[in-house]
Amino acid sequence: MATNPSLRPAYVAWVTVCILWGTTYLAIRIALETVPPMLMGGLRWTVAGALILLVMKLRRERVPGAAEWPALALLGVLLIGLGNGGVVWAEQTLPSGLTAVLVAVIPFWMIGVEWLAGAREPLGWRRGAGLVVGFGGIVLLVWPELELGEGMPFIVGVAATQLACLGWAIGSSFSRRRHPSENVLGMAAYQMLFGGLVMLLAGTAHREWGSLAFSGRSASALAYLVVFGSLAGYSAYAYALKHLPTTTVTLYAYVNPVIAMVLGTLVLDEPMSLRVAAAGAIVLAGMAMVRR
Repeated sequence: MATNPSLRPAYVAWVTVCILWGTTYLAIRIALETVPPMLMGGLRWTVAGALILLVMKLRRERVPGAAEWPALALLGVLLIGLGNGGVVWAEQTLPSGLTAVLVAVIPFWMIGVEWLAGAREPLGWRRGAGLVVGFGGIVLLVWPELELGEGMPFIVGVAATQLACLGWAIGSSFSRRRHPSENVLGMAAYQMLFGGLVMLLAGTAHREWGSLAFSGRSASALAYLVVFGSLAGYSAYAYALKHLPTTTVTLYAYVNPVIAMVLGTLVLDEPMSLRVAAAGAIVLAGMAMVRR
């Protein structure tokens, strides 16, 4: 099927998200070597948001006004504060590739959120089977670690990824239905600022400033996250979400784990057992069935 020419930029933005966000799991893991989680995320997003707004001001472009800030703040808290914050927190105890696979279940949460928001699309046998298959993959992925006594840190990490998925699903659904502004880049910048500020406040409450330190690796990883994960990646996501269906945009979650698991194995020597690979494939197959 030929792509509508008017939607080609949106699909380019979507492909950009698929690639760049697949690499961010590795960058987050490296940054966490010396930078506490909430401060790392907060610095990443506030710096990126401030840079975008600075460039827009210098170019005399219109930015969202104060009347639009409440909706943008809510989106920032859901998508970045909760959505990305949960992922960052999880990567303290989970390998980057495993985290990406667990985040790939966003479509599970999206179906529930869309249904509650009024999208009464019938579940159907294929989607129902996909949910069962995907859940089976998660059980295969997680249960052996619990049997081996990985304990509470592992459980907290898994729970954090699912809380992140829920926040991301709610934020994406809300953003799709109620765009506070037609200015996509300005919207993204304020969401970054508000979400980043929430993470900085969380880091302050958790007394992370006392353990803040930078190495060459962690500083480089944080800079990569600012430029490619936030400035490029999140702006591309906001653009794609404005022009494409939410369910289409969230398909990036299928691609990210493949990139994350390969990079985690090659760069950080993260374990890649046959069970983990098979479980990841099952999760992605289930999600593909859900989206058909």
